[in-house]
Amino acid sequence: MGQKANSRREADNEASAIGNMIRVSPRKLGLLAGMIRGLDASKALAELSFSPRHAARDVKKVLQSAIANAENNHQLDVDKLFVKEASVGRAFAMRRFHARGRGRSAAVHKYFANLSVVVRERAEEAVEADGQERV
Repeated sequence: MGQKANSRREADNEASAIGNMIRVSPRKLGLLAGMIRGLDASKALAELSFSPRHAARDVKKVLQSAIANAENNHQLDVDKLFVKEASVGRAFAMRRFHARGRGRSAAVHKYFANLSVVVRERAEEAVEADGQERV
């Protein structure tokens, strides 16, 4: 005996993954999340692979985890997946001190962020001739 399983938060054609406490500021991570939002999963992985930003590795890991969850846990077709949602939230800030002149100190904040990625399977009838999804 135990608790009943919680109902699924996503739709039947969606899967998600969450990355907690990523050591980059939410503002910098938000740029990468905006870059992949709405792209096909394979195109998003290619964009992140060749991105010069350091945090692109962490975003790529979370996206790969969401794709693996879709394939293994929900039996979705990997070739039809696209990034429905990529949202960033602030986790916390480590506070450190930096020595300054004349015996003073200055605060240094080292920010952490959370990343949530939701991938969705594209429906066949929703795809138009140019490859864009209808909303």
